[in-house]
Amino acid sequence: MPEPFAQNKKNILVAPLNWGLGHATRCIPIIRELQQNGFTPIIASDGNALALLKKEFPNLVHLELPSYQIEYAKKAENFKWKLIKNSPKTIHAILEEKKMTKKWVKEFDLCGIISDNRLGVYSKKIPSVFITHQLTVLSGKTTWISSKMHQFFIKNFTECWVPDFDKNVNFSGKLGHLKDGSLNLKYIGILSRLEKKELPKKYDLMVLLSGPEPQRTILEEKLIDEIENYSGNILFIKGKVEETQKMEQKNHVTFCNFMTSTELETAFNESETVLCRSGYTTIMDLVKLEKKGFFIPTPGQFEQEYLAKRLKKKGIIPFANQDDFRIEKLQEIQLYSGFPKISEEIHWKQLFILFDSE
Repeated sequence: MPEPFAQNKKNILVAPLNWGLGHATRCIPIIRELQQNGFTPIIASDGNALALLKKEFPNLVHLELPSYQIEYAKKAENFKWKLIKNSPKTIHAILEEKKMTKKWVKEFDLCGIISDNRLGVYSKKIPSVFITHQLTVLSGKTTWISSKMHQFFIKNFTECWVPDFDKNVNFSGKLGHLKDGSLNLKYIGILSRLEKKELPKKYDLMVLLSGPEPQRTILEEKLIDEIENYSGNILFIKGKVEETQKMEQKNHVTFCNFMTSTELETAFNESETVLCRSGYTTIMDLVKLEKKGFFIPTPGQFEQEYLAKRLKKKGIIPFANQDDFRIEKLQEIQLYSGFPKISEEIHWKQLFILFDSE
């Protein structure tokens, strides 16, 4: 059962967007660090993101926000138009979460807010942080307007934390770096819930699926066919957050519907290589764990396609489009350098000073 809400604690609302699991998983280290530094996190989200964080932090207070109702199209070329079609529902959700946030600031005596890409979760009365690696929102010919709209919303927040570096060695490229300085940005470094450990190798390949439907299922079905031709041991994590964990062994493949952070950390460290989407949170995990891998960007998602192309061009990691992927392409991994070793740590105490300002 959740701990009873305490009036005398420094309560921080942590609200990740429910779009895949990346926003929720990168909030896990933030929630842990808040607890370590004397704050009481209160979690707010919806759908799979909220379900995951309930499993990770069962003793915290969990609040439900309205869904942005983000849906993927089956065909990549329809993805942007699906988002545009759903935009009235998204705008309605943003207005609703703004009302709910205003109520919660008083109800929970909040001293701060950390929103991971939830545009309406902020308050002018208390320090409010927005977390994103997308200051530029790629959308094809409409990139200029989508970026300006996003930056307009970000200006409502006290600070914007970017999980990356501001220097030449960075991982978000033009997504997380702007030429003008109109936003109050802080580049915080590599944000990952995982730690590198020296463990015996158990799997030759870890398949890690994520992201909204129907693309998650489409890739799952494709890869189940492809891995029949792979000779090594495989751990196949489907990325489906369900009530109970399910493990199944089929020949050389261990299937699992989902893993907690502790289990996933072990699995990563026990695996030689990783096959996954090119989502930014996954990139942060691979950097932290110094892992080699192979990317399959979500079809039609400009951000993932840009990141995969950029990192391949830098000679770090290969990728293939979903329709073109064949298991034999994994042989390309050895031709790439992998991610550079990064030793810099996030300065949490300095970041959290913002919430002690009162």
